[in-house]
Amino acid sequence: MSNQKIIRWGIIGCGNVTEVKSGPAFRLIEHSDLVAVMRRNEEKVRDYAKRHQIKKWFTNAEALVKDEEVDAVYVATPPGSHLEYTRLATAHGKPVYVEKPMGRNYAESQEMIAVCKAAGVPLFVAYYRRALPRFLAIKKIIDNGEIGKVRFVNVLFYKKAVAPEQAGWRVVPEISGGGLFVDLASHQLDLLQFYFGDIISADGYSAHQAAGYAAEDHVSGAFVFASGVHGTGIWNFAAFADDDKTEIVGDKGKISFATFGNSPVEVVNERGSRLLDLPNPLHIQQPLIQTVVDELRGVGRCPSTGITAARTNRAMDLLRR
Repeated sequence: MSNQKIIRWGIIGCGNVTEVKSGPAFRLIEHSDLVAVMRRNEEKVRDYAKRHQIKKWFTNAEALVKDEEVDAVYVATPPGSHLEYTRLATAHGKPVYVEKPMGRNYAESQEMIAVCKAAGVPLFVAYYRRALPRFLAIKKIIDNGEIGKVRFVNVLFYKKAVAPEQAGWRVVPEISGGGLFVDLASHQLDLLQFYFGDIISADGYSAHQAAGYAAEDHVSGAFVFASGVHGTGIWNFAAFADDDKTEIVGDKGKISFATFGNSPVEVVNERGSRLLDLPNPLHIQQPLIQTVVDELRGVGRCPSTGITAARTNRAMDLLRR
């Protein structure tokens, strides 16, 4: 595929995440096009194709992956079907870009890696914060030693309770793999591994504090990265308000930031305190998708692969143990 000028994409599961976050990006980046979409509901997929001016639409996933104009497949369905559609795409020799979390658990993620390896096709995962300017700036500050040697990191994340019908499939373990922790903390844990290496050890607790649905609504725990940095985290989805703060503390300073949203990043060291205002792009997956296309064309590397993403699933499994 490295000699190919344009990577032509097909999307399986053109739901809300593809409307703004990802879908339009496939046409806005260089050497890429979106040529087909699939959703089981004919009325909805027809409407999506019309609104986004996509010439082909399907209600059957196999028909999409078999189409000769589709070079690579973006699986944008809930986690419960990621393995199924990865198997389908690789059976037809198509590279896969899959939504996060990669699978419902570490074992399922490992199987996805195995089927892609057997088929000889690459596997990428939509942990797009690895390519966003906001988080690359934080990585540069860490790597440049502006806060000295990092000692520890703490994640504090809580939200008001939501009704099961509002949360939808995200709190149905058979589909999502867990609760809102799996959906949201996956971004935070993956990003921290991007900064500090694999989480090599983790332990934690999960609970049903509000008992509003089958999945857990609280997770707390501790973890250690390959670099030696230690971490702690509390994630609660039945609190009085919403808050999102990650603090990275070194021997010469600290960095504080929100993983979600566009609030300024705060850096504190011996030179004082400064704020970095780095808003995210409208199509938030666009920078990462560009790296996927670059790698498929043989001119770059994507920082979020099946290998890196599976480690995030492993960390979540351990923290909820």
